[in-house]
Amino acid sequence: MNGALQEVIDRYKSDQESVFNTWFINNDERLKAFRSIRRGVKDVIEDIKAKSFGNDYKDSSLEFVLNCITEQKQVFIGASHAFYWKPKLRIPDIYEDEDNKVAFGQFLENCYCATKEEQLLKEIIHLDQRKIKGLGPAVANILYFLHPEIMPPFNTAIVNGFNYLFGEKVKLGSWQEYLRMREIILEKNNQYKGGLSKDLGAFSGLLFDIGTKKILVGDEGSLTEKEQLKIEKLLKKRHKEVMSEKEEEDLHTEMQYHLLKIGHSLGYDVVSASNDRSRCHEGNSFSFICLPEFPDINVDKDTKSTIALIDVIWFKKGTDKIVSAFEVEKSTSIYSGILRLTDLYYSFPEDPSTLFLIIPDKREKELQIQLARPAIRKNNIEIHYILFSDLRKHCDAICTFGESKETLKKISRTV
Repeated sequence: MNGALQEVIDRYKSDQESVFNTWFINNDERLKAFRSIRRGVKDVIEDIKAKSFGNDYKDSSLEFVLNCITEQKQVFIGASHAFYWKPKLRIPDIYEDEDNKVAFGQFLENCYCATKEEQLLKEIIHLDQRKIKGLGPAVANILYFLHPEIMPPFNTAIVNGFNYLFGEKVKLGSWQEYLRMREIILEKNNQYKGGLSKDLGAFSGLLFDIGTKKILVGDEGSLTEKEQLKIEKLLKKRHKEVMSEKEEEDLHTEMQYHLLKIGHSLGYDVVSASNDRSRCHEGNSFSFICLPEFPDINVDKDTKSTIALIDVIWFKKGTDKIVSAFEVEKSTSIYSGILRLTDLYYSFPEDPSTLFLIIPDKREKELQIQLARPAIRKNNIEIHYILFSDLRKHCDAICTFGESKETLKKISRTV
């Protein structure tokens, strides 16, 4: 089988009219497209944040991105069709539904900023769970230009070529089918990358040429039963890991949102950790209530970077004065959260902030043990803690009747 597949690849590379030779290699326009599309995706994200994205594909920043992609021709002909607004079907439902629009923008932002494969897979699974009508794996054509070594493009011809080559039955419109196809593409590309490229555009071009019948194949690449079982096992394992992580993240995000909401309602400027700005709880995006940037506090660069990672910080309105700081500890080390709050205290010992740890009810005893450690106790720094259940229960009441940060102390505890 390996020899037969190698022969197909050799034919693909030697054909001067193949996608490999006419688009993939020695093509400055292809390389320029990556920069243009990346800038365009950033514009889509900012437009959605600013609520200026509009309710139609036409003349939107997304149209610019897809135009840049379809200008690549060949592999990407028709890539924009999936994003056209179809009024009779109300799809794709990212134009009229504000929550779906925000979710799409956050998906793009998280993928734009991602540096690891696991982050991208997690975002895809999360997006798939939202079941946004008409928003399927055609989005992978955008992801390819953000992460060409991780995400292959996806269209009818590529799917047909994949099915012909590997004897599979992958269907259009399903993210799960796309992820399965992607695993096989990665495995085979890794075997033959010496003759192709780490950039998955080369292998995708091969599938495209097979799918359009430019290259005729038999069953050269059909997967063995062992290979199929391996792929299925890997997909199930990754899905289980992502779901477990999502449950943890959702709870952490909920607590952060309650804290941001309370601080905002009490009249403070609020900001989340620098790596959490794009988060959203039940359609409420952090970026819509947080400061756009972390204030320029009077500390050195490294200290500021550390403080900016604290889960939630409240500032006195219009100033750089920190009044309260909160660390949410779902499953991570409570001690590390204590240390971050302690670092903040020592940065401003003459004007200390009120410090809080937010913890699951079941971790109260563990927290009390940590706060009672001699190394912590000798610092004589007062750290309050709030249980998840209490914060959730009293959030709305504090937003309505609270007057200042002191109100939070009524639901907090100390050791």
